[in-house]
Amino acid sequence: MSVSLLLIDALNLIRRIHAAVPTEDQNALFDRCQGALTKALRLHKPSHAILVWDGGHQHSWRREIYPEYKAQRKPMPEDLAKVLPQLRQALEQQGVGSVKQQQFEADDIIATIADKVANYGGKVLVLSTDKGFAQLHSSAISQWDHFSGEPIDSKFIEAKVGVTQAQLLDFWALAGDSGNGIPGVPGIGKKTAIQLLNNYPNIKAIYAAEPQPGKLGERLLAHKADARLSYQLVRLRRDIELNINLSQYRLHKEMA
Repeated sequence: MSVSLLLIDALNLIRRIHAAVPTEDQNALFDRCQGALTKALRLHKPSHAILVWDGGHQHSWRREIYPEYKAQRKPMPEDLAKVLPQLRQALEQQGVGSVKQQQFEADDIIATIADKVANYGGKVLVLSTDKGFAQLHSSAISQWDHFSGEPIDSKFIEAKVGVTQAQLLDFWALAGDSGNGIPGVPGIGKKTAIQLLNNYPNIKAIYAAEPQPGKLGERLLAHKADARLSYQLVRLRRDIELNINLSQYRLHKEMA
């Protein structure tokens, strides 16, 4: 039997549902989260599914190399943090197992699992609104936005960001990403980053070419290390050691 794996970015799903539910209505939060999981399983009909949870960015490898990484991000709302263990248990009771690795973000765990399954000939669908997963996209790995009911693909990236899917990491390395505390090259905003990547295939080619004129060239040269660091921060790791067996996450026939 061929493997079709649904990887669910659990907190990405839950926090967006939580934002639309009155804080005092815990039952509505549980109902909507469980309903979203049921809908995803029925729609995509995977043979396997995994709820992937964040192990925390406060002590992650990214924070070690760049202490400002996600330093300005607001903490999880207290009312959600209080019920999260019970909510996780409720979702698992629907027959979908979890993976969580301390000190590793869900993004890297998802990237690691997706890469391994794809390398063994399986198909993977990532359920998340996070554009960072676009770097994984291939003939074997795709992505779905549960809330819009549409895929996040190359057309989506080009329409929303203005660069190709292959250039997304280069774009963030140049323009930065304030929401995640990615510095980028100071003084180079989104518009300039797009212009550069319309003229060059990637950041490596930009630095290999003749220096850009004026202040732009000065900024690129002075902050080459920032661009390199930013690229490292936005690139997902695919080598996390996970002590799991995919057979643990096979769905029962009535669910698949």
